[in-house]
Amino acid sequence: MHKVLIVTGSDSDLPVIQEACSILEEFGVDYSVRVLSAHRAPDYVAELAKCARENGFGVIIAAAGLAAHLPGVVAAHTTLPVIGLPIKSGALAGQDALYSIVQMPPGVPVGCVGINAARNAGLLAVQILSVSDSSLAEAFCEFKRAMQDGVLRKDARVQKTGVKGYLEASK
Repeated sequence: MHKVLIVTGSDSDLPVIQEACSILEEFGVDYSVRVLSAHRAPDYVAELAKCARENGFGVIIAAAGLAAHLPGVVAAHTTLPVIGLPIKSGALAGQDALYSIVQMPPGVPVGCVGINAARNAGLLAVQILSVSDSSLAEAFCEFKRAMQDGVLRKDARVQKTGVKGYLEASK
C-alpha cells in the first residue's frame, strides 16, 4: 500500500489541498494531511519528514505560501520525493512561494507544480508511486486515455458544428 503525506503550513490552505486529496482518493492512494509550519513548529516538521519513509509514505506534498520554506525544510530532512505546492497568498499572489520552492540549493531538490495546482501535485504523486506499482501505473494510463478521449470528443464537435455552433451548444 502506498501513502502520500501532505503537509501544509496553514489551515487556510486546506481548501486548495482538497483537490490533491480528491485525486489521491480517485486512484485509491492512502494519504495523511498535517498542518505544520516550518517557522512555528520546525521541530515537528523535521521529525515528521525524518520518519515519513518508516511510516510508510512514498511521496510528500508540501504546500506553503509567502516565503514557502516548508517544502525545502521537509526535503532537507528526508530522502523521499517532495513535491512543492505554492499557495496563492499575500501581495505577490503566490509568485513569492513559487520562486522560493523552485530556487532550492543544489543537493536539496524539490519538484514544483504551479500556484494552487493541487490537482497536479496529486497526479504527480500518483505518477511517482506508479513507478513501482503496475496496477497504479495502469490506472494512470487509463486516466490519461480518458483525458484524450474527452479532448477528441470536443474536437469532433468543433469540426462538426464550428466554433459558433460549439459555443452556442455549450451555453
